[in-house]
Amino acid sequence: MAKQDFYETLGVGKSADADELKKAYRKLAMKYHPDRNAGDKAAEQKFKEVSEAYDVLKDPEKRAAYDRFGHAAFEGPGAGGAGGHPGAGDFGFGFAGGFADIFDEMFGDFTGRQRGGAGGGGGGGGQQRGADLRYNMQISLEEAFAGKQATIRVPSATQCDGCNGTGAAKGSKPVTCPTCQGRGRVRAQQGFFTIERTCVSCQGQGQILENPCGTCRGSGRVAKEKTLAVSIPAGVEDGTRIRLSGEGEAGLRGGPAGDLYIFLSIKPHAYFQRDGANIYMRVPIAMTTAALGGVIEVPTVDGARARVTVPEGTQTGHQFRLKGKGMSVMRSTARGDMYIRAQIETPVKLTKRQKELLREFEGESPASRTSPESEGFFAKVKEAWGDLTDSGKD
Repeated sequence: MAKQDFYETLGVGKSADADELKKAYRKLAMKYHPDRNAGDKAAEQKFKEVSEAYDVLKDPEKRAAYDRFGHAAFEGPGAGGAGGHPGAGDFGFGFAGGFADIFDEMFGDFTGRQRGGAGGGGGGGGQQRGADLRYNMQISLEEAFAGKQATIRVPSATQCDGCNGTGAAKGSKPVTCPTCQGRGRVRAQQGFFTIERTCVSCQGQGQILENPCGTCRGSGRVAKEKTLAVSIPAGVEDGTRIRLSGEGEAGLRGGPAGDLYIFLSIKPHAYFQRDGANIYMRVPIAMTTAALGGVIEVPTVDGARARVTVPEGTQTGHQFRLKGKGMSVMRSTARGDMYIRAQIETPVKLTKRQKELLREFEGESPASRTSPESEGFFAKVKEAWGDLTDSGKD
């Protein structure tokens, strides 16, 4: 199968400058690098093609030869030198050094992170940062209002006391890995290409333990449950995340600990509904109180009671605002408001005498005076129905 054009392989035009070539190569090499596509033969092949194309096009002389003769500039005995094409004899790849130098130059930061963050210097003695942990905590609305001091127990990995986190038994210490010479990576020649992989002897840490700690078996950490004090600030909302720096898992072989993230959820309340800093509450009000007016008492989120004056003729849906009786606001002395929504309750299980009194009340005055809203509604419906009836006649 014919080779793909080097410019097409990198996805650039023939007029691309050095910066465009480098940018295109970096993007594709990161995408198809074997470390990111373990076991993917297609990605490995693509990585080789991209690297070969860039090695040619980044060099002005090789690029000039390629532009003139195409792939033939690098074929035949002596990598084209004996192929009858003038000026093509010195363009062999030599990837044992060339590609590795390219990759180190462009991706040194990436390979350094793969080795533990020490830029290829053995991963800082095999140290690795510990994992972050998540802890889910549920609190009540009242606790979210007032804040809370809580004690939690978190299963984690803590530093081994037997070796102080080094992973080595007392009197010994980690030594440089003889396989990779402390780099954490080894290079293998595959045809024109040099492929760099994680060292299997030290697992990319750059050092090995000749005498590992018997307590932690060389990891530098042991499983243990931690007890922590947590301060929940007043005014937290559902889904708030609290970060406790350094309270995650201990790092490997003395590496820095991860963080602990506490995710808060607020239990549904029997009476209150929260919307930001405001509190809403539906309150049933007796028909007589709504009709004649009166005073009711309602609970508030801070555990106190508030008096609400109900005016004569209060209807269902009417809202009363209690300023400053809502939720606390985080990092502020302010509070939201509380809204009382009236729900007028129709009397049930009436006695014979109560029914008689209601009938007397009904006959005492026209409905248009005591129930203007319902009377007006049905009057409009009747009027509309009449219009519809008339419209059906010839």
